[in-house]
Amino acid sequence: MTALRAATIEDVARRAGVSRAAVSKVIRNAYGVSPAMRERVNAAIEALDYRPRVAARAMRGSSFTIGIELPHIGNPFFTKIVAGATAALTGTEYQLIIAPADVDGEEGVRAIGALADRQVDGIIAISPLVAPEWLERLAARVPVVMLGRHDRSVAYDTVTGDDAEGTRLVMEHLLGLGHRRIVHLTRSEEVTRPGSGNPHAIRLERYLAHMHDAGLDDCIRVVRTGLDEESARLDTRALLDAETPTAIFVGNDELALGTLRALNDHGLSPAEVSVVGYDDVDIASYPAISLTTVNQSGEAMGERAVRLLLERIQGRTEPTHFSVEPTLKVRGSTQPVPPEPAP
Repeated sequence: MTALRAATIEDVARRAGVSRAAVSKVIRNAYGVSPAMRERVNAAIEALDYRPRVAARAMRGSSFTIGIELPHIGNPFFTKIVAGATAALTGTEYQLIIAPADVDGEEGVRAIGALADRQVDGIIAISPLVAPEWLERLAARVPVVMLGRHDRSVAYDTVTGDDAEGTRLVMEHLLGLGHRRIVHLTRSEEVTRPGSGNPHAIRLERYLAHMHDAGLDDCIRVVRTGLDEESARLDTRALLDAETPTAIFVGNDELALGTLRALNDHGLSPAEVSVVGYDDVDIASYPAISLTTVNQSGEAMGERAVRLLLERIQGRTEPTHFSVEPTLKVRGSTQPVPPEPAP
């Protein structure tokens, strides 16, 4: 059986009784198209199920696609960002394309570069280890918005949470509950390199500063872990095999879920070891989880990133650095420090 031939722009023009150039103007939403012509062309497109070729559209100046690179597609906070970005594109001609990069570093460069090679109209990226210099060069030829990077960039925009303020909320909460032996579970030394502008680096820096200011230098304890929940579970178990802190401040909620599992494995309750996460993913509010965490509105971040990118596509050149104000959601995973046993 012979396969059906895909409709072409010439087929649409013939059915609508207009020129090929007129069809192209309707597809591009160009100025000067009459309502009657637009209606005829759109009717022909629908009747023929015509799909403009993305590559051809890109050659004419727009592919009507926006790429978003995610460093770890399993992180539920990134789902909130994608939801916000998708909502912001509602009613536009743009389609979102997701490029996952499940490891840090060069994989982020590869994924972002692949989006640029496919001639997307703009790129949103969450890539903590990609060099700012590389991003500046990329942004000179395609609009870029970086999420979570506290860069003072020139050619690209940034959307971040106020990680210093979020950490202050966490530490003041724990210290106010009487906690002193507070562990910070965070990512690798590469990800938390001082001065990198990475959210995890700022959270670590402010944790250290708050512990110092409280006179608790002897109680500082930093534990490193990987990208996902299972890594955090294993590294928290190793910590608990050696010592039992009264509280653990975890770098994000996905890792905090692993920490909660490890505490359960050791038979420890929030009354014995408090846990605070960061991001306020949906599952954090479930009664069985009840995770105290910092909300930095992932949906708002995704929506603002898209709006900034569309402004760039439309010609804005000056950089914009937008920050989301965090709030602390206090739930059952944090409790006052348990009293010392009687001598």
